[in-house]
Amino acid sequence: MTDGWNVRPTPPPANGQPVPPGSPWWSDALADPWRDPYAPTAVVVQSAQSTGGPPPEPVTDPDAPRRSYTPILLICLVTALLAGGLGGTLGYVFAVRGGVATGGGTALGATAEDPPAAANRAPESLAGVAEKVLPSVVTVRVTGAIGSGFVVSDEGYVITNDHVVEGADETLSVSFADGSTAKAELVGRDHDSDIAVIKVAKRGLTPVAFGNSDSIAVGDPVLAFGSPLALVNTVTAGIVSAVDRTIEAGESGSPRYYAAIQTDAAVNQGNSGGPLVNAAGQVIGVNSVIRSVGGSETEAGNIGLAFAIPINQGRRVAGDIIDHGKARRTVIGAEVATGGTSTTGARLRSVEPSGPAGAAGLKAGDTVTKLDGHVLEDGTDLIALVRKYDPGKTISVEYRRGTKTQTASVTLAADAN
Repeated sequence: MTDGWNVRPTPPPANGQPVPPGSPWWSDALADPWRDPYAPTAVVVQSAQSTGGPPPEPVTDPDAPRRSYTPILLICLVTALLAGGLGGTLGYVFAVRGGVATGGGTALGATAEDPPAAANRAPESLAGVAEKVLPSVVTVRVTGAIGSGFVVSDEGYVITNDHVVEGADETLSVSFADGSTAKAELVGRDHDSDIAVIKVAKRGLTPVAFGNSDSIAVGDPVLAFGSPLALVNTVTAGIVSAVDRTIEAGESGSPRYYAAIQTDAAVNQGNSGGPLVNAAGQVIGVNSVIRSVGGSETEAGNIGLAFAIPINQGRRVAGDIIDHGKARRTVIGAEVATGGTSTTGARLRSVEPSGPAGAAGLKAGDTVTKLDGHVLEDGTDLIALVRKYDPGKTISVEYRRGTKTQTASVTLAADAN
């Protein structure tokens, strides 16, 4: 191939004939610089007119096989069916996920998996604990009042508060979480501890599991069960806010003293007597008292300050009531000043010579500053903490006599009354 710089002149046709007219080649083909100058050629196509006859008819071979369109049609049909089926399936799936198949309309939000049924909640979850305890919780119905309680034996014994059953008569009854009801009778009550026992006329009951109220700590999670404001089967959650919170409750002429478990779980009127439960589903306290800014008891409402009797104390008192008809009260054998003192601690007004304090060497005028490691602010603290322990328990006492601080070991006793 060349760009034409050395092109040589094109010689005329060898036979000296011009290019026939009608040739498909260009008229100046012989002068084309890219053509082989030594091979002049002309292509002459004879037309039908030039031969003087009609053009020849195409000849078809009768033995040649004809091509069938059946496979192509079958392939097209199968492809269409598959495409239609796949499209329908995908359309249905998208419609169901988008909410169209369940009623139409605009689908809002993402599709979420159904949560497990309540019966399948983990036993250690709050819902699992509630499911475990609720069958043992009762609503106590007294004429004109309502409270709570919990089953403590399969024989039908139920623990509640003394102030819940006050004024109870033959109309006393309970209702359960499943909606069933049963008659109940009063077994016994103890005013000082605010514990009472009733017995339900029903079989097949599920008693609660008891925990150890001495082993709880501030910050432990708790659940409170009961019927606040007559709202039966209510469960609220909170934590242990304080332990050994000394409480003086009840009427001014006949107060009750106990070292309570403080909680911020929502507790209201009607929760009284219901269980306070730890994260393992074990009862650690009996809900009894709330603090409120209300002007009267009927106006009282939860402000995050509720108090429960420790179950170790409540269980002991209930056992005494069932076994002996009355509860034993733990005493130290001394009378204390409960207010108006200028010094910190529980000042002893008098001491029984043969009582626990007298036997340990304490005298009237001594000021007890610590009981089993608990710092005492006044005489109320001493009374409440002493009643927390079982009779026969030996505890350490730190007291001040004059300017000297001394210690002693005191073995508590049960009240003779």
